[in-house]
Amino acid sequence: MTDTRLPSPTTEVAFLSRLPTVLRPHRNLLTYYVLTSLMAGPGFPIVLLVLFFRFQTLRYELDAEGITVRWGILFRREVSLTYARIQDIHLSSNVVERWLGLAKVQVQTASGNAQAEITIEGIQAFEAMRDFLYSKMRGSRDRPAAARTPLSGGEDALAATLREVAAEVRALRLGLDAGVSAPAPEKKDD
Repeated sequence: MTDTRLPSPTTEVAFLSRLPTVLRPHRNLLTYYVLTSLMAGPGFPIVLLVLFFRFQTLRYELDAEGITVRWGILFRREVSLTYARIQDIHLSSNVVERWLGLAKVQVQTASGNAQAEITIEGIQAFEAMRDFLYSKMRGSRDRPAAARTPLSGGEDALAATLREVAAEVRALRLGLDAGVSAPAPEKKDD
C-alpha cells in the first residue's frame, strides 16, 4: 500500500484511482486544528496536543471493499465501512476550512445514529473524494447479489434442501386445494 503525504488535490485524485491506497491529511488540517484549539482559551495546550496527535496518526485506507479510518495513540480508534453500507455523503465546511481549502466529507449509514459514521477531514480534493465514494457506493449496489456473496459448499446444500422442502409444501398445498387428502403418516409400533 502507498502511504504518502499528498501535496495537492490533483495528486489526491490520482491516488483515488489506485486501490488500495492510504491517504494522510493535508498539513492545512494542522493549521485548522491550531486555530480551533485557540478557541479553548486556557485549555489551549491540552486541546492542541490532542489534535496534534490526531493529525499525526490520522489515516484513510481505501481498498476495493470499503474505507477504513484510523487515528489515536493511547486510545486507538478504527472505523471501517464497506461501500455497500454507505447511505449518504455530505460535504460541510466553515469559513476557516474554506479559507484553508478544506472540507469535511461526512459518510452516513443506516445505523440509526444521527451523526456521520465516518468524517473524512484534511483532504483537499474533498469533491473528488465525495464523487469517488458515490461511484463506489452505486457500484456495490449495482452488482447482483450472487456476485457479492458467493455461496460456500455448506450453504449450497442448505439451499438445495430448502428448495426441496418448498416443493413438497407446494405439492401438499395444491393437493389440498384440489380436494385430495394427503396420505396419513404411517404409525410405527414400538
